[in-house]
Amino acid sequence: MTIEEQALTIRTVVAEDEPLILQNLVKKIKSVDPAFHVVETALDGVSALRALETMPVDLLVTDIQMPGLDGLELIRQANIKFPNVLKVIISGYNEFEYARQALQHEVVDYLLKPVKTNELEGVLSKIKQKLSQERGERQAARLATLDNHDYTPEEVVRAVQQFLKSNFANELNLEGISRQFNFNPSYLTKIFIKHAGEPPSKYLITLRIGEAKRLLESEKSWSVKEIGERVGYPDPYYFSRIFKQVTGVTPREYRKEIRP
Repeated sequence: MTIEEQALTIRTVVAEDEPLILQNLVKKIKSVDPAFHVVETALDGVSALRALETMPVDLLVTDIQMPGLDGLELIRQANIKFPNVLKVIISGYNEFEYARQALQHEVVDYLLKPVKTNELEGVLSKIKQKLSQERGERQAARLATLDNHDYTPEEVVRAVQQFLKSNFANELNLEGISRQFNFNPSYLTKIFIKHAGEPPSKYLITLRIGEAKRLLESEKSWSVKEIGERVGYPDPYYFSRIFKQVTGVTPREYRKEIRP
């Protein structure tokens, strides 16, 4: 799990009518990213819908072909009752038309059976980024609309940290962050150093370089320029300079060092 995602928990329901496939899928989800907590599994659509009705859920992963209530109908009903729950559909190669229909029901993505780990990782990463950004924005908006005196300095710092974790890939500076939370920049820096041990600017760099290292390791086909852009450094030369200041090596040297 990368630094910016450690505090995020994504409550997940998985529906699949084949017990062995269900067990294997749950195992893969947990191994790919521990932030995805599988809170319920279901062998049919009715049981999956009941789970959505009885507990808070962030993500529904469902097979298309299931007895009683198939995946498409499950998603249709989930969209009506629980529009904020994200949905991912699983289908076989001979069920592509179903998958196409599922995309029309506002599913985030679909996976083909047998589910490959790298494809699952890509889908889950996209979902995590989306949820992390949404939660960070809600937290920032809530803090900005209330009286700042209602919060302790520790709570303010945690809120700023969550905002940075969710938005580190965007263009950010101290003035903009302070304005987001209705604080004076010098005061925000002071309490951030006191409760986080470093200024917001350094915390932001740590997030960005941590994610850059992860991408350099996992996305071998991406160029250094592409990775820099993904973590908030559109200028590749500046990205390389900051990366070397933090790690002691350039991004290209780092990638060479981690190659088997």
